[in-house]
Amino acid sequence: MDFRSGRRAVLVGLATLPLLATAAPGQIIPPTPSCRGRGEPTIEETEGPYFKLRSPERKSLIEPGVDGDRLILSGFVLTRTCQPVVGAMVDIWQADNYGQYDNSGFRLRGHQFTDSEGRYEFETIVPEAYAGRTRHIHARIRAAEGGPVLTTQIYFPDESGNRRDSLFKPALLMTLQQGIPKRGRFDFILTRS
Repeated sequence: MDFRSGRRAVLVGLATLPLLATAAPGQIIPPTPSCRGRGEPTIEETEGPYFKLRSPERKSLIEPGVDGDRLILSGFVLTRTCQPVVGAMVDIWQADNYGQYDNSGFRLRGHQFTDSEGRYEFETIVPEAYAGRTRHIHARIRAAEGGPVLTTQIYFPDESGNRRDSLFKPALLMTLQQGIPKRGRFDFILTRS
């Protein structure tokens, strides 16, 4: 068995394991793709009224004046067969710790491109919920220039607002590890790349 087929067997095996919504304190979130849901594509959701084109390319969304609990959000962009999507653009935007979006600038907005393993990572904060919505982070993923776009939202586990939010979907829960900073994990699985 060569390295590639051995790695693929491990990834396929991981795909059969259930994904826990919350990691235990001190537990390291696994660095390898989980291909959660046996390669089921990530569910699409509305981008909402707050999306803006041309967000800055950056890893950290923390700027002067941005307060709140720090969050490292990371994961992979994968195909349905658990292959990494290299160079995919991951664009995120979110509310601040008061439940407000910056509609005049690019505070708590940014994008980056996945690395050679399909990995992305953002440093941000835990957003506040606002009227009618639970805590969430918006995301748009595009595998290639001019290619199809996945627009979705990522949710936080164990939020009382999840039950009241009509847009909430359990399949879009991140894995969350408590600590300073908190660490969130969400893998995007694309229908087409």
